[in-house]
Order: sequence, then C-alpha cells, then structure tokens
Amino acid sequence: MKKLVITYSHSGSCRFVAEKMAEAMGADLVEIKPKKELKGVLAYIVGGFQAIHKKTPEILPLGKDPKDYDLIVIGTPVWASNFAPPIRTFLVNAGLKGKKIALFCCYGGQAGKTFDEMKKLLEGNEIVGEIGFKLPLKQKEENEKKAKEFAKAL
Repeated sequence: MKKLVITYSHSGSCRFVAEKMAEAMGADLVEIKPKKELKGVLAYIVGGFQAIHKKTPEILPLGKDPKDYDLIVIGTPVWASNFAPPIRTFLVNAGLKGKKIALFCCYGGQAGKTFDEMKKLLEGNEIVGEIGFKLPLKQKEENEKKAKEFAKAL
C-alpha cells in the first residue's frame, strides 16, 4: 500500500507531527507551500480571514500526485476554528475519490470544526482516522509518541 503524508505548516508544528507520522508508517511526505507565503502577524490576520471566508490561495506544485497513493494522511494547523487555507486549496483541487484518508490537526486552543469542514471536501473517500495535537512543539515527546502510534495503527 502506497502511503502519503501531506501537510501545511506555518509555524513548524504540523511539519513536526507529519515527519513523525511519515517516519513511523514508511510514507512519502509532502509539505504544501503557498505561492505567496505570509509572514509574521500578517499571516494570522490574513490567514484567519481566509479561513473564515473559505478562501483558496494559490499553492506551489506538490511534486507528487496524491492520486497515486492508497492511504493519504492530511494535516493542518487550526486557524479561526477551521483548517488552513492552503489545505483548502489542496482539497478543492486534488479531486480525491475512493481513497483511505486520515486527518490530523495542530492547535493552541481547540480543534473547532476543522475535521467536520475537511470531511465536507473529502466526500467519496473513506475517513479512517482523525487526531488532534495541542501545542506539538511545546510537548514534543508526548506528541511524537502520539503521532507515531496513530500512524502505525492506520
């Protein structure tokens, strides 16, 4: 079974979790990059606005085709109680159908409606798991273990 972990990470939290998952399950790893990377406080203001209003900013080519994989793990930071706009762009454009998909999110407060909103764009796929990580870089050891256990169980 071909496995892919795909994430967007502004602060490095989701990248940390994605790397641990990919390592644990022997998966390829792709990080989504927006064409125009927002920096500093502007990232949170504009990013939060985009998340609330379901905007789809342009992203760079992924380098791998998710349609070539059987199991795809998708990870996002939580912005304004929703998933990050670059992940929305990916989900809207990827055309995924008939895949096994697991979801993870990284947050400081709570996951909000992140998974419910992602699932709306993933209809026609089998969601095989979902998990949230609170402050992954502040509780590294605990979250690394949690990420690896989740990934191995998929």
